[in-house]
This record gives sequence, C-alpha cells and structure tokens, in this order.
Amino acid sequence: MTPLASFRHIGRRRNAVMRQMLPVVVGVLIAACTSAQTTNDPFATPITEGHPAIEVGLEEFATIPNSDGETARMMLLVDEPGTGRLFVNDMRGPLYSVSYDGTTVTLYLDLHAPHWTVNVEASRDEQGFQSFAFHPQFNEADTPGFGKLYTLTDTTDTQPPADFTSGGGGNTHDTVLLEWTAEDPEAVTYDGGPPRELVRFEQPFRNHNGGHLAFDPLVSPSDPEFGLLYMGAADGGSGGDPLNLSQNLGSAFGKILRLNPLGSNSANGHYGIPQTNPFANDGDPDTLGEVYALGVRNPQRFAWDSTTGNMFVADIGQNIVEEVSLVTSGGNLGWNAWEGSFAFISRRAVSLLDQRGDPQMTYPIVEYGQLDPLLQRSSAATGVYVYRASAIPQFANLVLFGDNPSGEVFAFSADDLPAGGQAAIHRILFNNGEGPRTLLEVIQEQNIAQGMGPARRADMRFGVGPESEVFLLNKSDGMIRLVVE
Repeated sequence: MTPLASFRHIGRRRNAVMRQMLPVVVGVLIAACTSAQTTNDPFATPITEGHPAIEVGLEEFATIPNSDGETARMMLLVDEPGTGRLFVNDMRGPLYSVSYDGTTVTLYLDLHAPHWTVNVEASRDEQGFQSFAFHPQFNEADTPGFGKLYTLTDTTDTQPPADFTSGGGGNTHDTVLLEWTAEDPEAVTYDGGPPRELVRFEQPFRNHNGGHLAFDPLVSPSDPEFGLLYMGAADGGSGGDPLNLSQNLGSAFGKILRLNPLGSNSANGHYGIPQTNPFANDGDPDTLGEVYALGVRNPQRFAWDSTTGNMFVADIGQNIVEEVSLVTSGGNLGWNAWEGSFAFISRRAVSLLDQRGDPQMTYPIVEYGQLDPLLQRSSAATGVYVYRASAIPQFANLVLFGDNPSGEVFAFSADDLPAGGQAAIHRILFNNGEGPRTLLEVIQEQNIAQGMGPARRADMRFGVGPESEVFLLNKSDGMIRLVVE
C-alpha cells in the first residue's frame, strides 16, 4: 500500500469510528444538558441563612388521653366560642372538648363507637378522622345551623354508592362528610342522633384521603357567603397524581370544594352548591359546581387573614417542594403540572426551565425544599395561621406554618407577601430560658420523662384559641402546648 493510500485508509477508519461515536457523544451532551436543567433540590440556600430565628416560649396546656393504648393522633384544635370550649380530635375517632384553662378534657363524641356505624378507618398513618368544623350558628337557637357539627373521616364501609369516584385505582376505602346535630350544644357530651351523610368519596389509594374543613370566620350572617363550608379534597393518593385528577374540573379530587351544607341542589340532594362558586354557572356540563379552587395535591390546612381577607393553604408537595399559596375563587394552584414554582417531571426531578412560566397558575407565596438540612427525609407543609394579635409581639403580622414530620415552625410577613422561594421564611424556636429548641426536641424530652423512647417525628399541627392563642399539637406525646411570649 502506498503512503497516500495508507493515509486515506486511516482517514476512512477514523471517520467511521467518529460516526459510530457521534450518537454516544450527542447522547452524553443531551443528558448533561438535561441534568443541568432538572433537579431534586432547587433551593441552594438553606432556610436558616440570612436572618436569625424568632424565639418564643412554650407551655404545656392539656393532655389528650391515649386511645387503643397508643398516643392520641391529634389533627385539629378549634375554638367553639358559643359554648366556651376548645375541641380537638384524634384520628382514631374521638372528639374531645377542652376547657379554656386546659384543666378539663372530656370525650364529647367518638365517631368510631359501634352504635354510630361510621367505622372509622385509621389503620395507616394518613387515614382516620381527618377534620371537623362547627357551623357558625352552632350555639344560636332558632337558626338553621343550630347544633350542627361536620366531620370528615375515612371509613371501612364502602357499600353505599359514592358521589365522587376517581375513575381508576382500587376502592381501598371511602371518605365521608357527615353532619351531626346536637340537641343541646352546651351539653357535656354529644346528645344528638346518628349523622346525616352529605358527601362520599371512593378512594383509589390509601394516602391523600382528606383535608381540612372550615367556615370562613370573616363573613357575617348578612353576607351571602355566610355558612359555606370549605373542604380540602386531596388528589386521591399514590404519587404524582397518576390518574390526573387535580387538573380535571370534572373531578372532585385535588380541589378545594365549597358547599352549602344546609342546601339541597347537589346531585344527591344532600347539600347545596353555592351559585357564587366559580364553575357553578359556567354552562359547562363537564365541570363541577362544587369546585372553589383546583390544582392541589394534599391541602392539609387553610386559613384566612382577618385584616386582608387573604386565604392561604399549606399544600404538601411530592418529593421536592413544599408550599404555602394564596387561594382565590377559581384559582389553579398548578399540581400536577407544577410542583411549587417548577414544572413537575417525576418524583425525582423538577425542571429549572421556565419557572413560574404559566400566567394562568397561582404560584406559591413561599416554598421550601425537602432536602433542606433542617428537615427529615420526608417533609409535609402544614399550618397555616395569620397572627394579627398582640399577645406575642414576635408573631405580629406574620403567617405561621410548619413542617409536619420534623415539627419545624416557620413564618413570613402577612403584609409584604413574598413571590415564591424560601428566602423570606423565618424559623421559629422555643426558649423557656434553657436555650432554643425545636418542637421535636421538646417532645423527645417529654417522651423520656414518660418512660418512652424519643419520637422520631413530631407530626405537628396548629390550633387556635379564643384570644388568638396559638397551640401546637403532635402525635407523639399526647400534649397540647401553648405558645407564649
């Protein structure tokens, strides 16, 4: 072979090799670019960076009894001003009244008692007696809401036909909204008859079953919005909303619903659909009139700002972002197209491209990453409460929320609302003169005093008292605690 022929032969071999390598190189470059555009940790700066923690005191207030030999799984504490009592529920079925001074705890109603045949399903962490709400006229005689109490609970009884189904998955259990009517609202224990069923959900999976129940406390009896019940309905469970329910306006899952519990114009005739709901009169047979807002994953808690009227929701994220958002009539909070400010890709990745890029969506006021050093392996946004009182100056004009498993408590300004991210979040620690501690550390100390092993999770929730007191609940030591200055 001549030198020139040899050179050409080598050149042809090199070109052939390059052609074989080209798809591999391009694939590597694409993968590198894709990796740079996606992440499971979109917040590089820790929550604690940039400002010091807010420190407040914490006092023991009341102890809720064990049930079935285990620590009470407290979910919600509310004030019922007409009867001058606090009420708190245990996911296994009990509803307790608590005196304003915390010295008296009384079983008011047990949903799981055999004679009610409610059959509370509380066998797993996310199942059970989810929430409750007293009608604002509960203690006002000769009014439509007199004696009315509403509960949202999971049940093993799946025989009655459901009002709302997912169209897929299994039928693991049902979630029911019940109305109870007390004859004497001031009685020590519930003295009414069996509950009336308003709504039934057929649950496709065992998680993300329920949410929060509440009446807007800011409307007066003369307001047409008075007596409307807001209900958080999670996306049905599993992961990533596999049945694509949250963005489907024909589905009740993944929504915040608004019902008139004393009305009757619903499909089943057991409740009313307010005509002021955003989709009640849109002329589209494929939308549900019950929907107030959509695009939520697991809306555990919502609350109203008594000064601005803003409604906030703490919505639990998938595996990457936790969020607190504003809720407006007809608002779309994005799930499962978005996880917080980021386009949702999978349980392991969100996109860094085109953040907050859809003007039709309502993006979070604040959000935080599940991989933040403060948190545990699993995170879940909870709360939320807008503090407009003066007893705790450190909390003045702040929106309080927290992280359920870790028990971390956070806050941000109610008057200068952020536009996403976690830079505006302040951490709250508890200091009774022994140095700042987290709620979980306080619980662990109590566990040791109880002769128990220290809890690994707080499972924290908020409660609100008659003078804007802030209470902290948990599922690890049965103690209700009061936040003090």
